[in-house]
Amino acid sequence: MRIGMVCPYAWGVPGGVQFHVRDLAEYFIGQGHDVSVLAPSDEGDDVPPYFTSSGRPVPVRYNGSVARLTFGPVTSARVTRWLEAGRFDVLHLHEPINPSASLMALWASTDEPVVATFHSAMLRSRALQAAHPLLRPSLEKIRGRITVSAEARETIRRYLYAESFIIPNGIHVDRFAGAPPAEAWTGTPARPTLAFVGRADEPRKGLGVALRALPAVLDEHPGARLLVAGPGDTAEALAAADPRAATAVETLGTVSDADKASLLRSVDAYVAPHLGGESFGIVLVEAMAAGAPVVASDLIAFSDVLDGGRTGILFETGSPEGLATAVLDLLATPGRREELHRLGRERARLFDWEVVADRVMAVYETVIAGADGEPDEPTQHGLWGRIVRGVPGGGG
Repeated sequence: MRIGMVCPYAWGVPGGVQFHVRDLAEYFIGQGHDVSVLAPSDEGDDVPPYFTSSGRPVPVRYNGSVARLTFGPVTSARVTRWLEAGRFDVLHLHEPINPSASLMALWASTDEPVVATFHSAMLRSRALQAAHPLLRPSLEKIRGRITVSAEARETIRRYLYAESFIIPNGIHVDRFAGAPPAEAWTGTPARPTLAFVGRADEPRKGLGVALRALPAVLDEHPGARLLVAGPGDTAEALAAADPRAATAVETLGTVSDADKASLLRSVDAYVAPHLGGESFGIVLVEAMAAGAPVVASDLIAFSDVLDGGRTGILFETGSPEGLATAVLDLLATPGRREELHRLGRERARLFDWEVVADRVMAVYETVIAGADGEPDEPTQHGLWGRIVRGVPGGGG
């Protein structure tokens, strides 16, 4: 099958959508499919052979963050050439409603069956509400809609009046489960380690909440360390933190995929104190696959990933006291850590690419066969059964 994928965000900037597109493309290539990915890129970016640039990205504020996108005449011309050369059996667009190469590919598409994945959860968006009448003719080209979570599905229900199949982001579970622990990051009873992975200077990622929780943890475990991995400058957050907390933080910066897996295999717990704007929570799945017990804000998206708190500990979003209590309870009960280690690894298997990619391929095959991609009551057999099985809430 000839598959064209469009990622709206800069390829060289770490991000959940970029990693999702990369891993999905490479999984299908490994299965023998011909895949081409179009996305923004800067000169000097390390890009794979299946990649085509849609132009140099520019920063745009989007959904509480800063996205680096391409849009305009140059992008339009590149999109058109890519589509004409690709002659794709299916065109898979990611985030097709933001001003990006994905939207321009949707406008330019003609005969290709179009599948779209909506990653974002924006339950209050005046921009989407205002833009819908303008986007409606183009959105009707989409024959298969995928959302990565119940919250993302609610977003397109509310603003696009459309149904979708929930197919979550995927990971290579065995890469995390089999990663070697790193001695420098491995916790001990005297010096337990916690991990935070995310953009340190993006407030909604909640590093400030973790820093405010640390003094209470240090009262019980003076040698505790918080290992912060990811892009962004931690200086401002650390300057505002309790001096004891700042001293307990080790900033690792951006780490490789292999080092991230080793980090998650090594620590006593993974903390996700995010404040909002999350539609999924891929790093929670990665932590579970690696065997790290997860302590996360009780965001709906995180609760869904953690099966309502069965496979991880949820605390009140934005509460340093709640985070500290959850971490201290976990460190005090080795049996609970072992239980979450086991349950988390079992849960992570539902998000393995072998499962997720099979469900995406079922959508491709269905839209190619001419189905409309949005049945109200999908059957549990054949292609539709492959789409909806595996993860609770996966129906359309």
